Amino acid sequence: LLNNNVVNDLLLLETMVDSMTGRQKDSCVLVRMLALRGLGNISSGSPDKVRKHGAKLLASMVNGMDDKDDPHNLVALEAMSSLSKLLDHLEERDIQSMLLHIAIRIRPFFDSEQPELRRASIVLFGNLSKFSATNCEVFFEQILNGLVTLLLHLQDPKPEVVRATKFALRMCGPSMGCEGLCEMFLNHLREDRSLHYGEFMNNVCKHLMKSYPEMLNRLIVTNLFYFKSTWVDIRAAAPMFIGFLVLHVDEEHCQQVDLDQLISGE
Repeated sequence: LLNNNVVNDLLLLETMVDSMTGRQKDSCVLVRMLALRGLGNISSGSPDKVRKHGAKLLASMVNGMDDKDDPHNLVALEAMSSLSKLLDHLEERDIQSMLLHIAIRIRPFFDSEQPELRRASIVLFGNLSKFSATNCEVFFEQILNGLVTLLLHLQDPKPEVVRATKFALRMCGPSMGCEGLCEMFLNHLREDRSLHYGEFMNNVCKHLMKSYPEMLNRLIVTNLFYFKSTWVDIRAAAPMFIGFLVLHVDEEHCQQVDLDQLISGE
């Protein structure tokens, strides 16, 4: 019902929103999940009302991501998917107050064993980047925290996750303060374009080491974590990523490289 614009002809919207938000405390995971789906559907059935109820809807989605009694993360998955649908209709001030919390909260899902969680969290991260202008430094830090993971997941075994990753990187590009990287993401990560991963990463690392050479050790350490990834292509991509970083860093910043750490792979 909330997915259809017939809801605009009813006087029940307020009551339905209150009822759905109240179901977040239900003991049944399925009920909590479906309540969030209903709230997310307001973006289709009554998008003009999303702004009015924005703070309440946003709080519901954030609470869903923080659901502690959801062992399979069904509620979190629905919260992330529904929030992506609602974002375009929410007041920016409402989003800004929760932007950092959401970005940090969804980050662990990037590496979930469940492809649906990987896809939903990465898409949401890309959508959040649209609101990074006001808190550009804060969100830029979150982009850097997730950059290695996103670049490696271009080698994800699931095509839907690869598409989500391409989208997120295209969206994050303008916030990175590096025109070369932004252009690469926009030109090479289109959904309809195949990617020569090795060549792409070589050029990405050139830009990274030119614009952020002080990030070398941080990027290497994050890549080392993926040496033990359960996904073969990602496990192979991580050492290649490090190799290109070291290849393109200047002598001044080479001292950041811990050779013993690299050799041990830990």
